[in-house]
Amino acid sequence: MENLNLKQLTNQAGRIAIAAGKWMRKQQQTFDKNAIETKSFNSLVSYVDKGAEEYIVKHLLQLTPNAEILGEESGLATTDSDLRWIIDPLDGTTNFIHGLPTYAVSIALECKGELVLGVIYEVGLDECFSAYKNGGAFLNGQPIRVSDTADLGDSLIATGFPYSDFKKMPAYMDIFKSYMQHSHGLRRLGTAATDLAYVACGRFEGFFEYGLAPWDVAAGIVIVREAGGIVTDFNKGDNCLYGMEIAAASAVIFDDFYQPIENHWNS
Repeated sequence: MENLNLKQLTNQAGRIAIAAGKWMRKQQQTFDKNAIETKSFNSLVSYVDKGAEEYIVKHLLQLTPNAEILGEESGLATTDSDLRWIIDPLDGTTNFIHGLPTYAVSIALECKGELVLGVIYEVGLDECFSAYKNGGAFLNGQPIRVSDTADLGDSLIATGFPYSDFKKMPAYMDIFKSYMQHSHGLRRLGTAATDLAYVACGRFEGFFEYGLAPWDVAAGIVIVREAGGIVTDFNKGDNCLYGMEIAAASAVIFDDFYQPIENHWNS
């Protein structure tokens, strides 16, 4: 990793994400729902997702020609490189196809198994969140930090609703109930990347969800951690990238935020 200029790569990845996002915003104005394809139950895709990913991959490989690519639409393209780009070209596809403005581009870089940079471009608000290892976290170039709210009762929590794996719904609803009773409330935006970005800049105090893929969370993990937050799996471990479950919160309330998950998830 000593040969990587992470700051420069982060800035370049940010420009790529913004360009892809602006193209998608233009496509949404005339999007035809007949262009939707169903990959599996409640998993949708269109030419917009595919076109954005092709653009992103092309330009990332110009920066790091031998890197692996793990993309939502293209899957994993393996090489002998220590580098792996993890890409969600359109996080919030369902929002996009229904004309809602909340969706994002997510790009992260993994080096020798460690996440080292992340970029999330929230298209609707034209906000680019970015971070790189030991470099801090930023929103449109300005430093950001997680919330300093110290009381879970004063906190706003984000989540996502399971859309294909419903086996743990009873436990999930118990967690919902606990947060409903002991926080300012729950929000569901429909894009995990944006949820994590909002934890990083203090709009949400915490975020939890299960059933997520690596491309949903990779960039957000970097950004939240560099903004001073804590990110774990549902067992307070480090398997939040590939383990399909994530809990993220500001450090000051993490233990209180995590308690409902601990009480109900594995009970």
